[in-house]
Amino acid sequence: MEPIHISQTLSISNHRVFSADLNEHDTVFGGKILATIDDNSSIVASRVARIETVTVSVDQVNFLLPFRLQDSMCAESYVSGVGHRSIEVFTKIIGEHLKTGERFLGLTCFSTFVVTDRNIELPVLVADKPEYTFVAQGYQERQAARLAKLKRQQDFNAHISVELPW
Repeated sequence: MEPIHISQTLSISNHRVFSADLNEHDTVFGGKILATIDDNSSIVASRVARIETVTVSVDQVNFLLPFRLQDSMCAESYVSGVGHRSIEVFTKIIGEHLKTGERFLGLTCFSTFVVTDRNIELPVLVADKPEYTFVAQGYQERQAARLAKLKRQQDFNAHISVELPW
């Protein structure tokens, strides 16, 4: 399979903040932001796999600065690592105060997707921007942490009842 440049996986979406998007703190409701992340990053995962993928985890979400009325949110997602069947996607959301033009980093996030076909071969990634190189270089460490967390979660799940409580 041909290598793929990370820039070929990039998905960008822009959203204007409206009053219906706000929570009781007058900032964008976190659930709306998470939906934006999943929507945008699913496109990225499909661009690298070119088959059906599913979200398996949102591994790390860092809410850095809030988005408010009269802001825009620009979500940029790209593949930051590939395993045998897994695809790690990095998303950043850049805010812009539309009245002043001031831009800020509001959020960063890593998500993991898997391909549904166990026989697929995912392409090798080629980082073609300094940011992509920086983010992708931490993939092996993040993947090892995810696998350790998965093992702990499986052990935890074994102790959780699914019996009817009523």
